[in-house]
Amino acid sequence: MPVYKDEKRKTWYCAFRYKDWTGTTRQHKKRGFAKKSDAVQYERDFIKKQSGGCDMAFGSMVELYMEDCKTRLRPTTYEGKKYLIDSKILPVFKDMPVNAITPATVRKWQNGLLDDESDYSPTYLKTINNQLSAIFNYARRYYGLQTNPAAVCGSIGKKNAESMQFWTTDEFRLFAAAISDKPASYAIFNTLFWTGMRSGELLALTLNDIDFESKKISITKSYARVGNEDVISPPKTPKSRRVITASEFLLEILKDYAGRLVDYEPSDRLFDYTKHFLASEMARGCKLSGVKKIRIHDIRHSHASLLIELGFSPLLISERLGHESVETTLQTYAHLYPNKHGEVADKLDALNSPENGSKSDKNPEKPE
Repeated sequence: MPVYKDEKRKTWYCAFRYKDWTGTTRQHKKRGFAKKSDAVQYERDFIKKQSGGCDMAFGSMVELYMEDCKTRLRPTTYEGKKYLIDSKILPVFKDMPVNAITPATVRKWQNGLLDDESDYSPTYLKTINNQLSAIFNYARRYYGLQTNPAAVCGSIGKKNAESMQFWTTDEFRLFAAAISDKPASYAIFNTLFWTGMRSGELLALTLNDIDFESKKISITKSYARVGNEDVISPPKTPKSRRVITASEFLLEILKDYAGRLVDYEPSDRLFDYTKHFLASEMARGCKLSGVKKIRIHDIRHSHASLLIELGFSPLLISERLGHESVETTLQTYAHLYPNKHGEVADKLDALNSPENGSKSDKNPEKPE
């Protein structure tokens, strides 16, 4: 293999020809290898990747997979996927040929995650395992891998968390009072609690998105910090694009906050902060108020649980939260509904009580 020593830089480089996916012959050059063997291995892996064979290194398959994902995923989703793969999957599988990874190898990796001292949550374990399986499925679909060893092993973890934390209205009021010294924090957390919007949706809001006369807040975009850049992208799903009716007292809080801003344009972000600021203020408010600490996303669950307790229908809650379907709402919050079954039985009993003219306690009349 054509590998050369760069005498000036005291490093190695490779230069070679290959055929791309269209059959066109091209030249490729790569510099900066500390050792000759590293340059040789790079060329070998590069050629295998271009040939599309599953004897390429797993790390090379991941490069192809992530290149494909980058054009199809939101920036925040892509970055989350990249972090998970880089930290939990590549350290074990990177240098193995894809077609040499067996179910036994995957099983050993799964056991390592289960025994990890970090004590990952069941839902996170399932997410990690699903990502490995997705890479193997990609290799099967586009590069001829015969079987998915992760599928053979089966899954680990759980799809849904066993418990969900949320604040009651009394707990939130204690928290809100503790952070009321900062108008931005007070407005942010009141908006999250009383609308149920996602934190990314809140951080993307502009004053143009709020119609104070009709009491409507339009959710049309989402904010995220990717690397060192602020990224505004479409909402998480098509149904996430929605209009939320806001209460009068919340709108007054937002008016008061907006009136304090200096050199602000209505098209600018209303809350020029990051999720790190939200997490910091959450910790501060919990410490000052003594309210139990929950995740930022659990404030959204708090809003949903409040609506359920007030008796609103799953359809209305689904539309307000921007879920893709009512089924998503029911699956997420089914555990909050059981106490309603007793109410159903009580109302059915009331309909069949003697006071309502029920004959259920008598023998039915025989037809003539």
